[in-house]
Amino acid sequence: MDEEALTRSGKRKEAIAKATIKKGKGRVRVNTIPLEIFSPEMAQLKIKEPIQLVGDKAEEVDIDINVQGGGIMGQADAARTAIANCFVDYLEDPELEELFKEYDRSLLVSDPRRKLPKQPMGPGARTKRQKSYR
Repeated sequence: MDEEALTRSGKRKEAIAKATIKKGKGRVRVNTIPLEIFSPEMAQLKIKEPIQLVGDKAEEVDIDINVQGGGIMGQADAARTAIANCFVDYLEDPELEELFKEYDRSLLVSDPRRKLPKQPMGPGARTKRQKSYR
């Protein structure tokens, strides 16, 4: 285990999260808000997933997460990816990496999907103007 802080990032849609992990008492903060009072609860549970998988080792470290852009659930997905990557690099445990991959691959790999650009002849990426000639 390292003594200094370690920073990793995660992405989902337009959301980008940067998680910093350091030795501490098990505190988790998302944009300076403690995770226990973070809302909505669904996003809170999503962010807690990698912390619950790590178990007792999570109580020895503090995690600060800064998230920007996107919606609430996109931010939660980006945060959980950043947290999982932090734990894998901080604890240097290959078994933990395998556990995360078995549970959900998106814990370690950021989602590469992005919005398609708008095309000509329509209001969006896939929609086109309707023809009415009958």
